[in-house]
Amino acid sequence: MTILRTTDLTKKFGNFKALDGVNMEVNEGEIYGFIGPNGAGKSTTIRVLLGVLKATEGEAKIFGLDAWKDAVEIHKRVAYVPGDVNLWPNLTGGEVIDLFMKLRGTTNKNRREELIELFKLDPTKKCRTYSKGNRQKVALVAAFASDADLYIFDEPTSGLDPLMENIFQNRVNEAKREGKSVLLSSHILSEVEKLCDKVGIIREGRIIETGTLKELRHLTRTQLLVETKQPILSLNELKGVYDIEKKGEGLSFQVDGEELDSVMKHVSQFGLIKLESSPPTLEDLFMRHYEGSGTASNNGVGGV
Repeated sequence: MTILRTTDLTKKFGNFKALDGVNMEVNEGEIYGFIGPNGAGKSTTIRVLLGVLKATEGEAKIFGLDAWKDAVEIHKRVAYVPGDVNLWPNLTGGEVIDLFMKLRGTTNKNRREELIELFKLDPTKKCRTYSKGNRQKVALVAAFASDADLYIFDEPTSGLDPLMENIFQNRVNEAKREGKSVLLSSHILSEVEKLCDKVGIIREGRIIETGTLKELRHLTRTQLLVETKQPILSLNELKGVYDIEKKGEGLSFQVDGEELDSVMKHVSQFGLIKLESSPPTLEDLFMRHYEGSGTASNNGVGGV
């Protein structure tokens, strides 16, 4: 069952086209990873989905309802956590969590207490005293304490330490086991890789690839380290081989997924002694898309 769908979603700001025909689909019980560089359109897409921005063209639907016209109804079943949470400075963290729970009509105090303990949050402190990480914790506790059907996370673990990131990931997996759906925009590519069933890569307002990680692996290169009895001849002439380097007694190089079979047949002629293969990561996939475009950076991706 489809929970979230955009069809040819377009958003213009004057002459600038922030979104250009974005199509995405999140199904029930599915975690969808949404990645792209700064300015790619991730946060703009999320704002349209939340009914904060009105699409110029196309449509965005959640639970079969129009994201703009039916925003109030949709928000009753959606929990949203942005990458930089702003809270009421004079309320305590606990009061903010209670307020969100009351607005949503949920009263599960046990879950609230369990989450506060898990995220190591002091709910008695005023929000103005919280660090960025603690503000994120308040929003995450409030989100997971709700009985939402769809969670929308836009860089949710920004400011959290690795232990808290791990707790977040566990809670997301638990939500999935309960049949909930998740849209996760994250610059922590290992997080997306661990959690997501499906990934959409957005660039310059367009979804340029979408599919399961398995389906997208063909876009990446596998790293190989090979030692052979005899020197490997003509390796640099083979299609799909890149970055050949001498490493000790062997050779290190990358191979396009679709050429792996033919490259291995060629290499094995020279008498394999040692073969190490590193599976492609989402970061490999991402950098492959953006290399040479001037939009990639060494520190991954961020929001719009």
